Amino acid sequence: MQCYLCRLMLYLKKLTITHFKNYEINSFEFPQTATGISGLNGKGKTNLLDAIYYCCFTKSYFTPTDSLNTGFGKNGFRLEAQFQQADKLYQLICINRDGRKELSLNGVVYEKLSQHIGLLPAVMVAPDDIEIITGGSINRRKYLDTILCQLDTDYMQHLMNYNKILLQRNSLLKNFNQSIQQNELLMQVLDEQLALPCKQVFEKRRAFTNELLPLIGNLYETISGTHEKIIIQYESDLIACSLEALLKKNREKDLFMQRTLSGIHKDDLSFSYLGQPFKAIASQGQRKSLLFALKLAEFELIKKYKGFSPLLLLDDVFEKLDNNRIQNLLEEVCREGGGQVFITDTHKSRLEQAFELLQVQGTIIEL
Repeated sequence: MQCYLCRLMLYLKKLTITHFKNYEINSFEFPQTATGISGLNGKGKTNLLDAIYYCCFTKSYFTPTDSLNTGFGKNGFRLEAQFQQADKLYQLICINRDGRKELSLNGVVYEKLSQHIGLLPAVMVAPDDIEIITGGSINRRKYLDTILCQLDTDYMQHLMNYNKILLQRNSLLKNFNQSIQQNELLMQVLDEQLALPCKQVFEKRRAFTNELLPLIGNLYETISGTHEKIIIQYESDLIACSLEALLKKNREKDLFMQRTLSGIHKDDLSFSYLGQPFKAIASQGQRKSLLFALKLAEFELIKKYKGFSPLLLLDDVFEKLDNNRIQNLLEEVCREGGGQVFITDTHKSRLEQAFELLQVQGTIIEL
């Protein structure tokens, strides 16, 4: 691979998988910037993408617990990956054994797994991601947090602190009647502790969405091939009122519901089209175009702030978009984006045709 390309992108050179999901012991090399992964359903296409994602985020994109990532009948798994960015070489080893996880980079073991987040940035696009548009607000907050945590370690720490204190406050609300006087004092302390990380996260989200949301709209028009205007807004309780005032105002409601009803854990992104909620009137094609606009905006902003392109992992995109939208998407990804791309599909010929049309040198891995 040309050295100058490594300066423009994060590049995964090799990956060795041991007892991860359906893999026994397999090694893969990636000599080109575009890699197609083909095979029948159940052969492990998505699991290979997930192993790459795991190396970047220290967790699976699809499964919540590592016991579900471990091969059947095994007591753990091992991932070893070689990355390059500019003149930096990264040898990553992740070992999960008997429920304990150890991650090392160039022979040095991380004290905290959170220290790794953002070093090897990646963007995943998977079929269930449509929930970002059609599902609850938790999906849209996760979308924002995934981007910001890769760009800003302070943001990630403030978010972790906020969530920790929020759990304590909710626990106290559930047990409030045990000792009213003592709980009142503790509640005041927790309210004060919650306010600082809440403000920090809110301010960073608000500033970031001012840049993110117009970009999503522009990319939507490119992928959909239309001039449809999608209105996207960041919604938060904190826009109109401080957290301290909200907590005081809603104390009785919080006690009745036994959980905290105000704060950044209620933030959302709203999408509207022609004055109506987007998900209520949009076609399947429009929804999928917006999903890919969201993900490509994530890709572009990580590239802008990191100074190099993240990995882009596309799972089963050919089944989700029509030919025109696919062509527009891959044009943005493979030719304009300038990053290393991994694409899964059941049809090898479809991957080959896509690479040929785009005049992109690609490697096909058959499983």
